[in-house]
Amino acid sequence: MRRTASALPFVLLGLGVFVLVLSQLLAGYVEPRVKRTPVNIESTSVLTGTGSYFDTSAVSTVRGKRLTVTRRIVGDVTASERSGNAVWNVSTQIDSPGTLALRDPRKSLQWTTERWVTDRRTNRPVHCCGEQPSFAGDAYLKFPFDVQKRTYTWWDGVLGAAVPLKFSGTTQVLGHEGYLFTGAVAPRRTDVARQVPGALVGRPGQSQVKAEQWYANARIELVVERRTGRIMNARIAPKITLRAPGAQRDAVTLLASNRLEFTDATRRAQVAQSSADSSRLEALGETAPAYGTVAGGVLAAAGLTLLVRGRRRPAVDEASQRVDRTHTGD
Repeated sequence: MRRTASALPFVLLGLGVFVLVLSQLLAGYVEPRVKRTPVNIESTSVLTGTGSYFDTSAVSTVRGKRLTVTRRIVGDVTASERSGNAVWNVSTQIDSPGTLALRDPRKSLQWTTERWVTDRRTNRPVHCCGEQPSFAGDAYLKFPFDVQKRTYTWWDGVLGAAVPLKFSGTTQVLGHEGYLFTGAVAPRRTDVARQVPGALVGRPGQSQVKAEQWYANARIELVVERRTGRIMNARIAPKITLRAPGAQRDAVTLLASNRLEFTDATRRAQVAQSSADSSRLEALGETAPAYGTVAGGVLAAAGLTLLVRGRRRPAVDEASQRVDRTHTGD
């Protein structure tokens, strides 16, 4: 019994110090290393809405049709591990009901493939590993971790440039709070030129012309989960048109919609993943260190208290024995 009692203060003190150190490791070492953009990723997001598109079979723009934008992301794990960055292969296709039924991206209204390379910690672009195209900005497929209430630059692949998105408050997506960022793109000429019949863009005297592609986006709304930077909902209003070289007005509408937005299934998937990742980061970076610090402090304090009391008790006992001997001698 005496051995257990005398060892208890040291056990409590040691355990308290261990918990305190572990708490600091979680907050300062483990959590920052968990806070990295994933490389082993395979996901699909879908936006739908109503709009217009150029029907090549009818050689005219049809309106009031359902449009579907499908984006697939597959991480290149080998390239990511070799470079230390996040390397993602991205496929984006835009479909009408007719092309969507074909289940062949090559027959879509528009299909693009890209390769994005970002720093896993900062989310900044890294120009290596076969990146295509070269891009800039703070955000694209996701925002950085620990999103702030400020303006971010979001890479718009159609425009081929970064667009400022300002913080516009908080909002809920399926009960999960996120930061809302909004912006717009005024009509701008892109770097893309399309070889088309002159008559299509108001130049009937020319058999073929290199038409200018113009792009606008009347409303960009992204709802972002604060800790992870994941986009829980997206809403855009794109418009892609053609103009004759040097013309001031659009001649053909290739694609236009007042509202394309994540489907319910995509929102549910994004919120579920965001919630799970956010909870894990909160546990490692906030909850566990906070509780660990309190628990470690209590254990260490209890051990020190018992240790001090244990040292005082022999002194008191020795003093009592001296008093007893004095009385006995009298």
